[in-house]
Amino acid sequence: MFSARTGWNLAANRLSSLRAAKRRGGARVLDLTETNPTRVGIAYPPDLLAPLADPGSLRYEPAPRGLEPARRTVAEDCRRRGAAADPARIILASSTSEAYAWLFKLLCDPGDAVLVPRPSYPLFDYLARLESVDTSPYPLSYDGEWHLSLEAVARAITPRTRALVLVSPNNPTGSYVKRVEAEQLLALCAERGLAVVSDEVFADYAFAPDPRRAPSLAGDGPALAFSLGGLSKSCGLPQLKLAWIAVGGPESLRRAALERLEVVADTYLSVSTPVQRAAPALLARRSELQGPIARRVSANLDALRRRLQGGSSASVLQVEGGWSAVLQVPATESEEDRVIRLLEEHDVLVHPGYFFDFAGEAYLVLSLLPPPAEFAQAVDRILGVL
Repeated sequence: MFSARTGWNLAANRLSSLRAAKRRGGARVLDLTETNPTRVGIAYPPDLLAPLADPGSLRYEPAPRGLEPARRTVAEDCRRRGAAADPARIILASSTSEAYAWLFKLLCDPGDAVLVPRPSYPLFDYLARLESVDTSPYPLSYDGEWHLSLEAVARAITPRTRALVLVSPNNPTGSYVKRVEAEQLLALCAERGLAVVSDEVFADYAFAPDPRRAPSLAGDGPALAFSLGGLSKSCGLPQLKLAWIAVGGPESLRRAALERLEVVADTYLSVSTPVQRAAPALLARRSELQGPIARRVSANLDALRRRLQGGSSASVLQVEGGWSAVLQVPATESEEDRVIRLLEEHDVLVHPGYFFDFAGEAYLVLSLLPPPAEFAQAVDRILGVL
C-alpha cells in the first residue's frame, strides 16, 4: 500500500528510547543536541513579530517566485555577503528542506544521484529518497583543518550524478569552502554537466575572518549553482518558515532553471503572505538577532577549548563557524555505547559521530547553543567519563 520511498525503519534506537524514558521519569537531561535557538534562553525583541500583523497580508496575491519586496531584500542580503544576486534570480520557499526538494525535482529523474559531503547532516538522505533520488558521499578530509578534495569528488561522479551538494560552513564540522576549492569545483561541475547546490545557511556565523573563504556560490561562475539561505539561521527564527534560492551560473542555464523553478513553486505556493511581507523588516534586524546567538556559540566554544587545556584525552577539531563543535575522544568504546552511558549514568545527551557519517571513530558532536552554565556542566560530565 505504501511507497517504498517511505519504507524507513521506524523502530526507536537505543539512544532515542533511553531519552524518552528519561523524560518520562522526570530526569533533568543536559541536552547538547539542541539546535533550536528559540529554546535555549536567548531573548528576542518583544516587538519582533509586529510586521506579521501588516493589514496588507489580508490580501492574497500569489507570486510563484515570491513577493518582489521580499526578493529584493534577500538579494541585498546576498550582495552584503559578496554574492552576485538580484531579485530576478531569487526564488522563495518555506524552508531550505523544501528548497532542496524543489531542486532535486528540477535536476533529477528517479534513480539519478546527488553527491553529498561526508561528514554532514543526515537529512540529505531523507530529502533525496522522498524524490526517488540516490545520494553518494564525497569525503571531507582533516589534517588540522578540513579540506574538500577535487580528486575525491571527481571519483564519486557517475553517469547518473546530476548535482553536488556543498555546505559552507559544513554542519557539523564548521568548515567553510575556500575560494580555490570553489573555483575548482565549479569548473569540474561545468565540465561534467553537474549543478551545484550550496547550502550557506550558517554563513554569517564565522568565529574569525579568513580571506581564503568563498563568500557564496551564487555568482556568474561556469556551472549552474544554487545558493540556499533562510530566516531560520539568518535571524534565528526557524518558526517563521521562509527560505530562499539564489540562482547563479551561465545566463542560459540560469534562465532555464528559473523558468522551471517558477513552475515548481507555482504548483505549491507554500510561502505565506505575512512572512513575505515581514521579510524586509526582519532582515533589517539581522545583526540584532544574530548577535546574541553568535556571542553564545563563541563563548561556549571558548569555554570548551579552555576546559580541554592541560592534558585532556579529548580534543576539539578545528571549527571555523556554525553552531556545533566536534570533539575527538579516545576510541576505547564504541560511540553508541559511550553516548548511551553518558545519558544513562550522567544525564548528558550528545550526538555520536556516526550520526553525521564520520568515516571513523570516535567523535562526539556538541551543540554550542545551550546556556553557558548548562553547557559547562555537561562538558565537565563528559570529560569526567573520559
